[in-house]
Order: sequence, then C-alpha cells, then structure tokens
Amino acid sequence: MKKSLKRLAIDTATKYIYLALMIDDKEVSSIYQEGDNNHSVTIIPLLAELLKNAEISLQDLDEIIVGVGPGSYTGVRIGVTVGKMIGYLNNINIYQVSSLALLASTSKQKYILPLIDARRNNAFMAFFNQKKRKLTYLKNDTLENIESFKSNIIEKYEVIEFGKPNLKKIIDSNLMVKIEDIHNLTPNYLRITEAERNLK
Repeated sequence: MKKSLKRLAIDTATKYIYLALMIDDKEVSSIYQEGDNNHSVTIIPLLAELLKNAEISLQDLDEIIVGVGPGSYTGVRIGVTVGKMIGYLNNINIYQVSSLALLASTSKQKYILPLIDARRNNAFMAFFNQKKRKLTYLKNDTLENIESFKSNIIEKYEVIEFGKPNLKKIIDSNLMVKIEDIHNLTPNYLRITEAERNLK
C-alpha cells in the first residue's frame, strides 16, 4: 500500500498565525488565528492541537513548508526557527515559500497584490498573475512605498492583506524551494534590523 504524503505548513510572518496539515492533496486540519504579538507563546500549543486533531505525530511528517517572510521581524523568525527545529530533530525535508505568495493564494482574481504593512507608507509587496488556480510572479517580493509600487501596475488587481492560505494552490504553482541544507533556511527580512541600523 502506498504511503500517504504528510505535509505541515507554518507561517508566522503576519499578525495571523497559520498552521496546516495536508495528507496527499487534501488539507485535513488547519489553524488561521489572529495573534497579539504572541506567536512565540501560541505556536507550540497550537501545533500540538493541530497534530492531535489529525492523530499524527511530528515523526509521521514527510515535509515541512515554512513561510520565510517578508513580514514582521520577530514573527518571521519564530516560524522559521520552529520549522527548522522540527525538521532537524526529526530529519524531515523542508521547503521554503514566500509569505507573500501564501497571502496571494487566498485570492481568486487574475491579478493579485499581496501586501504586509511595514509602516510609514511602506509595505512588503509582490505582484502575481493567476491562471487556472496557478500563481506566477510578475513582480518579486519587495519593500517599497505603497503608492509608488502601485503606480507601476496597469492591470486591475486585488489587494490581499489577510486571509487563510490555499496550500494546494501553492504546491501546484511550484512556488516552494527545497532546502538541501537545513542550516541554510533563513528568514527573508528584506530590510536591515534596528540593531544593524544602530551599528552603522
């Protein structure tokens, strides 16, 4: 009998925490919950709840899909660290995906602009085309002034700032990258940290 493919998805780059479990091509359990700057406190209990509901252990997993940002500096780091830890301790294959791509997967429109606010009229953004439920990048992940980025787009598009990702669409769109060396899994901050600015 063929073994089922079990995938766990983790993304904490926005104010929402997203966890999902897929067996083969079907999502069997998921959590999409708004946080209060407390992803570091809630992620482990929520992960335990997710696995318990599906009657699956960490050792049963075949792949982990981690949203690596861009987004909240602390938020991105939490998801990447947890995914890295689970993968390393259990020898599980890890794939990384843009948190903006995860956001874009919630839309049904042809042109999609996922946006994560970065304050001071700036945002983390990208631009996607969707055909037959498959997403393709038209503009890569960037940190820019919101109006400046929008002014260079002529197509009619939908702005997505929140929403539960469609993991199957991400998988079908080939937007994931396999991490060959787990130590190379790093957050995509797209900006220098405050500590780095102070150092300069």
